Amino acid sequence: MIVGVGIDLVELDRVRRMLERREEQALGKLLTPGEREYVATRADPVPHVAARIAAKEAVYKALQTLPNCRGVSWQEIEVWRALDGRPLAVLSGAAAAAADACGGLAIHLSLTHSATSAAAVAVLERAGA
Repeated sequence: MIVGVGIDLVELDRVRRMLERREEQALGKLLTPGEREYVATRADPVPHVAARIAAKEAVYKALQTLPNCRGVSWQEIEVWRALDGRPLAVLSGAAAAAADACGGLAIHLSLTHSATSAAAVAVLERAGA
């Protein structure tokens, strides 16, 4: 059963300007250490940073259908790639607690980016449904 849907769009120019002004502060707030390591390996990290920001926001929006999710932080939603290339969202802290309280959730995540923007869609499904 679908319990939440979220979508977000991030402009690459906005992320590029943010990183030019205060890269360490922004990346420290928005990305986990593992995500920072991943984007640092990319020739142009901006599309990958933007995709992760969009993914985290999409997951956050989808989580808003659950109780006690208003305080979920950027660090409690982590975006990874599965071995087959699919994006994965891993929850921790309050986000994981809320998902567990629902009997567990599967998060279906789709990311894309163009020359100008990055987008993400997240669908939360009750695990086992």
